[in-house]
Amino acid sequence: MATTDRQATTLALAHALSAAERGLAVIPLSRTKLPAIRSPHRDDPEPAGPPCRGECGRFGHGVYDASTDPQRIRALFAAAGRATGYGIACGLPPHHLVGIDLDTKSGADSSAALRELALRHLFTIPDTVVVLTPSGGRHIWLTGPPDVVVPNSAGRLAPGIDIRGAGGYLVGPGSRTEHGVYSAAPGTAHLAPAPCPPALLRLLLPPPRTPRTASAPAGGRHGEGLVQFVLAAHEGQRNTRLFWAACRAYEDGIGPSLAPALIDAALRTGLTDREARSTVASAARMTGHQP
Repeated sequence: MATTDRQATTLALAHALSAAERGLAVIPLSRTKLPAIRSPHRDDPEPAGPPCRGECGRFGHGVYDASTDPQRIRALFAAAGRATGYGIACGLPPHHLVGIDLDTKSGADSSAALRELALRHLFTIPDTVVVLTPSGGRHIWLTGPPDVVVPNSAGRLAPGIDIRGAGGYLVGPGSRTEHGVYSAAPGTAHLAPAPCPPALLRLLLPPPRTPRTASAPAGGRHGEGLVQFVLAAHEGQRNTRLFWAACRAYEDGIGPSLAPALIDAALRTGLTDREARSTVASAARMTGHQP
């Protein structure tokens, strides 16, 4: 390994450990911004069940290796060898990080697109951590509620705006890639990630599906559609769908009357009563209502 690579690895580890002290779970990255440890299952036969996410106990599962434990982080970097950067896992406690990636590669003005969305949906991006990318883009760090799963997306909000949510990661400041170094924007390095504005959070969640049945809970066909949206949730989507539907219900004035039906639908998808009630209460608070 070249001396400069050794120095880059040492610096990346130092930055990663510093991020971990702030409660951010990290993994080592290569110069290509990909996880620096190869999968231990790359030569395995196609699995019959869900892919391993670290249950085997070995390193090489990408974002699922992420940790805030200094000893584990040092072990990850020792196994990575040629790591020159680090990734910060999104969606994990305590911050439940959500990354707004304003890209420049598409040729679109992603910053202008975000400003237009903010004006249209009446939200303001708060003072928060902003990371500058070598290509001239920006990563805006926000936090989400603990009972909501924000999915990853690319260009869904607008061209050039990608979202890093659960199962995704952001390249940490101080990382060196083949295109340059990521760095915190002046005046933002000392900030804690700020809460995602409720109106923006609702844009980040998946839209409801068309209702399929003719039953009519409180709120008429609109309430029926929200209940069906919750019922259609698969594992990993249940809290997200329930939160989105409850937000819509409270915004439209049918939250109190529809909440029991939404909770019942969530229970039928596998959520516990405590999880469902907590998520609906969170939606009520986020929309300025008392649960």
